Amino acid sequence: MEWLTLKKSYFLKKLSLLSLLFLFLVSCKSSHSGIITSKEEAQQKGIYKAPKAKNTVAKTSDATKKTPEKKKKERKPKVPKPKDDVVKIDADKSIFINQLIATAMEYNGVHYQYGGNNFAGVDCSGLVCTVYRTYDVSLPRASKDQAKVGKKIKRKRVKKGDLVFFKTSHRDVINHVGIVTAVKGDEIFFIHASTSNGVVVSSLNEAYYKNAFAQFNRVLGKDQI
Repeated sequence: MEWLTLKKSYFLKKLSLLSLLFLFLVSCKSSHSGIITSKEEAQQKGIYKAPKAKNTVAKTSDATKKTPEKKKKERKPKVPKPKDDVVKIDADKSIFINQLIATAMEYNGVHYQYGGNNFAGVDCSGLVCTVYRTYDVSLPRASKDQAKVGKKIKRKRVKKGDLVFFKTSHRDVINHVGIVTAVKGDEIFFIHASTSNGVVVSSLNEAYYKNAFAQFNRVLGKDQI
């Protein structure tokens, strides 16, 4: 009888252990089933969210941004202003003459260069030839040949735009020329390319030019002066 009691007790303990083992396995399975392992499972439970598309366009950094290039301004040669008012614009004079004188004055201060005819360097006849050619008036290149163009005029008839010629050598040959820029009473001013000073405005009353003076020529028509 005692033996049956012990066997029954042993059977109950074994059943209890089996029950505990069963419960443990059930709990493990339940916790494992809570882990979502696929996209379809997440969609079924309504917790799936599609990932946002990444912006694949690379942003341009400030370093790579191109800035527009600034245009370089062309520098014109500095032209010193003439003394006094030897090239003053007269309202009652020809617009053509005023323009011609203004063009000649752009060369004021340019270096002398034998055979030159631009802002890099110019000689006396080159200055005259270039300035007049700007207004479609063709003149010979040499000063001695320019002296043969137009007609000679007397000092009292000289006007702005006329040419003044000189003989500065001992050969008694015309070898220098200038353009009259102003007539103030008995004084005549002219612009020319001097071998020593470059392009300047001088007065015919200066001793050197007074002694070397040869003649005046008018190469422009009445409608121009």
